[in-house]
Amino acid sequence: MADLLILVDKDDNPVGSGEKTQCHLIPAPLHRAFSIFIVNSKGEILIHKRSALKKTWPGFWTNACCSHPRAGESLEIATERRLQEELGFTAPLQYLFTFKYEAEYDQEYGEKEIDHVFLGLYDGRITHDPDEIDDWRFVEADELKTDIETCPEIYTPWFKLAMPLVMNHLNNPG
Repeated sequence: MADLLILVDKDDNPVGSGEKTQCHLIPAPLHRAFSIFIVNSKGEILIHKRSALKKTWPGFWTNACCSHPRAGESLEIATERRLQEELGFTAPLQYLFTFKYEAEYDQEYGEKEIDHVFLGLYDGRITHDPDEIDDWRFVEADELKTDIETCPEIYTPWFKLAMPLVMNHLNNPG
C-alpha cells in the first residue's frame, strides 16, 4: 500500500492527501513533514547519511530523522513511528518550531514542505535501517556548524535551514 501524505495549505491546514512519490515530483504540492534532532548527554548532535537507495538526496548528511506523517496520522504518532523504524529507538520529543521550504533535487524530484521540528535527548543503542540510512554519528555542535559552512553541498537543504534555529534553541533553552 502506498504511503499517503498530508497535503496542506500555506497555514498547514490539511486540504487532502497525495501519494508519497507524487508529492516529491516537480512541481511538488505543499505537504506536511517533520524533522527530528537528537542530542546526547554530551550535547553532541546525531546526524545520518541518507541511504544510496533514496530517490532524493541519497548520500547526503541530515538530521537524525526526517519524514512525513501519513494521512490521518498525528505528528506525535508519526515521529515516534519513524524514530523506531529508522533508528530503532524512541525518545521523548519537544516541539521547537515550524518552517516552510522548497528545494529541487534534480529536474524531476523536489520538496515543498511545511516542516515541524522536534528535539529529543537520547544516549542508548542505535540500530539503523540500512534501507534508510547508510551511516550515522554523533557530532560536536561547533564541529558540525563548521562542516556545514565548509561543505554545504553534502547536507540536505532542510537540515541546513533548520540547524541554526535548533542551535539557537540549544544555546538558549527556554
